[in-house]
Amino acid sequence: MTTTLIQQVRVLDPVSQTDRVADVLIEAGRLRAIARQIAPPASAERVNGHDKVFAPGLVDLYSHSGEPGFESRETLNSLQQAAIAGGFTRVGLSPTGHPVSDHPAAVAQRQRLGLFPWGALTLGAQGQQMSDLVELAAAGVVGFTDMSPINHWLLLRRLLEYAQPLGKPIAIWPCSQMLATGAAREGEDSLRLGLPGTPAIAETTALAALVECVAAIGTPVHIMRVSTARSVVLIAQAKAAGLPVTASTTWMHLLFSTADLDTYDPNLKLDPPLGTGTDQQALIAGVEAGTIDAIAIDHAPYTYEEKTVPFSLAPPGAIGLELALPALWQQFVASEQWSALQLWQCLSQQPALCLAQEPPTLVIERPLEAVLFDPQRLWPVEANTLKSRSSNTPWLGKTLTGQVLQTWSGLNWVCASKARHP
Repeated sequence: MTTTLIQQVRVLDPVSQTDRVADVLIEAGRLRAIARQIAPPASAERVNGHDKVFAPGLVDLYSHSGEPGFESRETLNSLQQAAIAGGFTRVGLSPTGHPVSDHPAAVAQRQRLGLFPWGALTLGAQGQQMSDLVELAAAGVVGFTDMSPINHWLLLRRLLEYAQPLGKPIAIWPCSQMLATGAAREGEDSLRLGLPGTPAIAETTALAALVECVAAIGTPVHIMRVSTARSVVLIAQAKAAGLPVTASTTWMHLLFSTADLDTYDPNLKLDPPLGTGTDQQALIAGVEAGTIDAIAIDHAPYTYEEKTVPFSLAPPGAIGLELALPALWQQFVASEQWSALQLWQCLSQQPALCLAQEPPTLVIERPLEAVLFDPQRLWPVEANTLKSRSSNTPWLGKTLTGQVLQTWSGLNWVCASKARHP
């Protein structure tokens, strides 16, 4: 029976609004005690918690694996390992594999691996047919999403109507595909760099229509991949009107803007594209105000060969499960723009609530779902230091400050990372 005593560690828990220094005793995967000082049991492994953070596990709303079909990008196992290395104890798995999660067998396979699979809303290459939502709900999907825009408004109306009594989250990416034809957000930077632009209205026109559908039908909807300043305004108005909507943006849209595209790094080619500086600041303010409920990772692995092409031809997406926490901590917490509890709320508590789940929290005698994080530890981001099979990230070849030392999970994963603490 393994016993660990983490001494004088910073304990964070947004659910209980805890931020204090204490000793933490863990035994056999359960949290036994948190106190100002704990006498070390004779058999306990002692860990120096000075300048480290002990907090609930992180929750990702939506990420991608390549399996089945594109295992060279990512397998379900490597996705698990990347999540563990990044402190994520729950990952919403997008239904974008081949086959997609449109039938119970595919859902069951992902559940056995301890992931939280989303069920596909629609079937077919063009997404013109409704999935069997009742069957998927019975199979245990965490919710429904296509991870791609639905521009067939009659179909979307029917989906919202049929899904309403199932009580599962529905995540929609508002995007007009007829307008989203560029490689970068339209504006001064895209013109200067010679990149074809996608206007902000590609998102906001679809979002406005989606909000009207929610207002008419009343089915709760999670608005995913928010990327424009105007969208933040529209979501704030929808919430003020009492509409049942939540929203998320991705960590990359908080850290980068079109001003960072000067290098034409294909790892900054995203979908939706990075916003302008105005968009970026509005997203940050939206997170701070609670208009945007959660930060999503949207981990999207691609091979070196797929990404090593001209910017406009690169597939959109970047990995992030191992990188998001340290990068966001350095940008917002170390700079004192956000409190540590604010960041943890957006990466743990709020994503769980958006998934209609009980958030991870530090409760005595419960199976432990937590992470030990060193905000000051330096590590090189290289292909051989990442657990993901892919390394499509703008941090590749750079040194990142902050690293998860260990992850515990009381859910389905056998989730103790290789302990990196002394």
